[in-house]
Amino acid sequence: MGLDSTLDIMNGTVGEILLVDENTRELLRTAHRGLSNEFLEKVRLSLGEGITGGVAKSGKAVLLEDICSDARVAHREMVIAEGLKAFICVPLRAQDKVLGVLNVASRLPRKFTTNDMHLLYAIGDQLGIAVEHARLYERLRKARERMRKLARQNLVAEEDERRRIARELHDETSQSLSGIALQLQALIEMAAIPDKNDKDFVAGLKKVQALTVQVHKEVSRLISNLHPALLDTLGLVPAARKYAETRLQSLGITVTLETRGIAVRFPVEVEAALFRFIQGAVGNIAQHSSATNAGIILEYRPDEFLLTIKDNGHGFNVKEITDVEESGRGRGLFSMRERIGFLGGSSGIESEIGKGTTVWARIPVGQDIEYGENKSPGS
Repeated sequence: MGLDSTLDIMNGTVGEILLVDENTRELLRTAHRGLSNEFLEKVRLSLGEGITGGVAKSGKAVLLEDICSDARVAHREMVIAEGLKAFICVPLRAQDKVLGVLNVASRLPRKFTTNDMHLLYAIGDQLGIAVEHARLYERLRKARERMRKLARQNLVAEEDERRRIARELHDETSQSLSGIALQLQALIEMAAIPDKNDKDFVAGLKKVQALTVQVHKEVSRLISNLHPALLDTLGLVPAARKYAETRLQSLGITVTLETRGIAVRFPVEVEAALFRFIQGAVGNIAQHSSATNAGIILEYRPDEFLLTIKDNGHGFNVKEITDVEESGRGRGLFSMRERIGFLGGSSGIESEIGKGTTVWARIPVGQDIEYGENKSPGS
């Protein structure tokens, strides 16, 4: 039932529906009839203000023969200028929560009855349920849109990762294998020479051996980036330390890792998500920060795990980077945040230009997460 139908039933000439803004605690006018433009522009109410705001706060209806004579009225001059007389204000409720109010007024002398108020109560409850359903539908729509956006981002991130691996295989491993093939061909041709120089032959073998060792290291590095063996065998702390030192120290960035509390092992999927978060943050330091120092703190608390990663780099405007766009800007931070979100946790980033960057993640720890004490030397 809408406002027009309500006014017809009540024989009212003036009415409005106002909903409580959960963020600002203001009453937002979503529908109105019979009110002047000046009234609509100038009369703004917050929760608890005036008669209407009081009903929105208390959930108790108000019935008045003459609103202008009531001491609680707000914007009295505007109400008088509007010529309002008889007035009823009832809450819009859903699941014992006040979502807003329904006002019905008349410019002619009239005595609203308690039956009128009870009828409006019933209408208000119907409107409240309709508002709640609309809000739930909007939340569901936004959640679906968020999931679609996440799916798109994951697809793009997956393709980016495939391209990165392919590029590294082409630029490093593939070229090294080509070098091995050429060197072996040269050795084959040298072996066919009757009076070959054994020293040159041995030198060629050593060169092939060196190239083979190089390829092995490159492949091992790629495998470690995809899923480090240390993560499975010794856990998050040693794996994080090894990755951070390998990634940053070669760039001249000093890195420290500190644990606080009793280090424990988390389930495989939890440690993998936390490691990916660390990997993303360390990667950003390596690629974008121009930092000279970085620090990682893993804090084990009874009810939560807190991860903090800091650097002393040039920093950036957080809003510009964290707004995920179709172009992909901020995709890495978006992916990091989603990984922690899937664990029921939260994450954030703090940075200012010239003052470095801090990235943090927090996940709950409780009885629903089974883990054992991590007694590895690296912890």
